[in-house]
Parts: sequence; C-alpha cells; structure tokens
Amino acid sequence: MKINRPIIALDFPDREHAVRFLDRFPQDEHLFVKIGMEMYYGEGQDFVREVIARGHDVFLDLKLHDIPHTVHAAARVLGKLGVQLTTVHAAGGQEMMAAAKEGLLDGAAGQRIPQVLAITQLTSTSEEQMHREQLIQASLQESVLNYARVAQQAGMDGVVCSAHEAAAIAAATAPDFMRVTPGIRLAGGAVGDQKRVMTPDQAAANQSSAIVVGRAITQADDPVAAYRLVKKLWEE
Repeated sequence: MKINRPIIALDFPDREHAVRFLDRFPQDEHLFVKIGMEMYYGEGQDFVREVIARGHDVFLDLKLHDIPHTVHAAARVLGKLGVQLTTVHAAGGQEMMAAAKEGLLDGAAGQRIPQVLAITQLTSTSEEQMHREQLIQASLQESVLNYARVAQQAGMDGVVCSAHEAAAIAAATAPDFMRVTPGIRLAGGAVGDQKRVMTPDQAAANQSSAIVVGRAITQADDPVAAYRLVKKLWEE
C-alpha cells in the first residue's frame, strides 16, 4: 500500500501556528498531516477533531510504550478519534503491540479503525548510538528488520523506519506491510537532528510506502510550492 500524498508533519508550537499553515492551502485540498506529541499535548483531542473536520487525514504519532494494559486503554481512547494512522514502539514487545491493536478496535466500535505502525529505530539514532546506549550489538539494519518481523507477527499494519531500510523490510515481511519513512529532505536541505535521511524520489525508489516531511515544507518560504515539489518527486 502506497500513500500518494506526502504526510506533512505539523510540528508547530501551538494551534494558531498550525492553522495559519493549513490556511495557506486551497480549502478543497485534502492533506495528510502528522500530529505529534508537541501539538497533541498542547492542544489535545479538540485539535485532532478540528483538523479532521477540515477534511484532512491525520497520522497521530504518539509512540505508545508502556505495559500492555495501559497501552490497550490508551489505544481505546485514540480509536474513537477517527485518525488514519497511529504508532507504538516496537521495543514494547509483541504483547504490548497486540494490546494496542485490540484497544484501537475496541475504541473504534465499528467506525474507521486506525492503522497502527510500530516504531523501529528512530531516524535520529545512529548505529554507534544504538550500540553504546541501547547495548544492541547487531547492526542497525538487523535491529530494524527484527523489530519489523516482530511487529508483523503482532498484527501491526506496518512500521516507521528510515527509507534506508524500507526495501529490506519489504523483502523480510510482505509488500503490503507499510514502511512509513520520516527523515525526508529535499536535495541540499538541512539535515537537522536526523541521521538517516533521503530525498522523496530516493525514498520512492527504495520502496517506502509513505513519506513524512516536516521542515522541508513547513519552514519553506512558500510551503505550498514546497509541498507540490515534494509530491511531484514522490509520485514520479
């Protein structure tokens, strides 16, 4: 499954800045946006509902990671919101991931059920960091592939990974197992705090299912033009 629209990360400090950004696009253009922890903790469920009411699809990226019972309860709440995608940490284990899926099903109660993605290794994590801080001695790609396999066994719809690992994950799991890749930059763009980045066209060639783009669009002088360029590169 490929999501043809680039997912725009609404990494803004508050609702006012996010709405001002969304208002720059034509009213009839239905975007796919990511609401992460900063926006959700600051503005809450009302903001999620407002964005959906505007006609946009929402990837609610909260990266749940706790004991299975707690994650099930949290996912049940999120299942009521009508978002398209949400996330858990694969490091929480197979039982926790399965509990998240069950919670989303319970919360949706027959309405649209969010697809759930497992976070593998963050795109800000280098292999050296992983070895030193997580004491994982496998290669970074081996760690990501292992998380992807466990996530698939737990019933996840896909994973969040860097585009560098997308093709290997497709081969290790299934073509319809989603590979959602942040860390997308335009050629010559600043890398920032990301370690493993690619351009939109490189991500497409490496079998990403969807790309998440933040600063390359949201901090551009002309965000709409930047979005169009990213979308063109991604689609072609």
